[in-house]
Amino acid sequence: MRPSMSSAVILASKLFTSPGPWPGLDPFLFCVHHNDDYPKAYGDSLGPDPKLLRGRDIGSDFSAQGGWSMYHGERVPGFPRHPHTGFETLTVVRRGLVDHSDSLGATARYGQGDAQWLTTGSGVCHSEMFPLVDSERGNPMELFQIWINLPARSKRSAPWFAMFWDKDQPESEFTDAAGRQSTVRVVGGSLAGMTAPAPPPSSWAADPNNHVVVATIKLSAHARWTLPAGVPGLNRMLYFFKGAPASIAGTSVRHGAYTLRSDADAELVAGADEAEFLLLQGRPIGEPVVQQGPFVVNTPAELRQAFAEYRATEFGKWRFADDQPTHPRDAKRFAVLPDGTRIAPKDVETC
Repeated sequence: MRPSMSSAVILASKLFTSPGPWPGLDPFLFCVHHNDDYPKAYGDSLGPDPKLLRGRDIGSDFSAQGGWSMYHGERVPGFPRHPHTGFETLTVVRRGLVDHSDSLGATARYGQGDAQWLTTGSGVCHSEMFPLVDSERGNPMELFQIWINLPARSKRSAPWFAMFWDKDQPESEFTDAAGRQSTVRVVGGSLAGMTAPAPPPSSWAADPNNHVVVATIKLSAHARWTLPAGVPGLNRMLYFFKGAPASIAGTSVRHGAYTLRSDADAELVAGADEAEFLLLQGRPIGEPVVQQGPFVVNTPAELRQAFAEYRATEFGKWRFADDQPTHPRDAKRFAVLPDGTRIAPKDVETC
């Protein structure tokens, strides 16, 4: 029997601001929401007018000046070559494009609803650049990057690169009693009768008994949709990041992260505007976490080992001309896998 809606569904809450990491619950480390209103591209470049770079700390620009940041990019916004080990990145691009390159030999241009799941495992270097491809209009960019921990037994697993194209992610519309629409998209796991593509094999999410779910939920103004109960013992966090004050299980909420009971229904009700939520759910790994920057391990000794390995090997050969590689402006969405296989979404004829 499911608990009644009168039960205490919201266990804890925390307000957040963007940009910056949103709090995570085991097995999730955190989530970052990048939402940049990039200007039009400058001439034939894939970056902004150099005049707009004045006053920014180029190489470490998180200023949000003018509604956007260069991050660690120098000529194109984004994150040049950097290492990771011991966890996974799940990058969900809602608007704009990402040019990806890594030390596995994989490369891609993805976005416009696509997601990339990267198991860093024993170590990988990658770059994530945000090319501005439109020289006539602005280039809005919005993505979530979610860091998912790996259990100790998988931290030394082989790195794995997977693409989930936009049309491969299941999405359904639901209509409430008043005829108002809600849209649910499942990026990982199973929810509301939908199942996403399979995650990488070493992922904590690969075991269905861990009930890992990553999903976005969009409600039209005043719409109602009930997040169904899962099994007990999961960590379930709901991020309310867009819209007027809404309600969760009868409690009025502002933008923030809300820890919910995993074994109780939670009715979501939008306010006067469209409301959007991100759901992260999973069984906790329950192991120690020792993190320094992009390395996530279980003990200080393992952290020292990870840094030593990176200094010795750089986690593989970098096959690209520089640390901030991009693809031609007119390149369509595509990916080249580490084994050399070239793939593209079904709605792209050539790449």
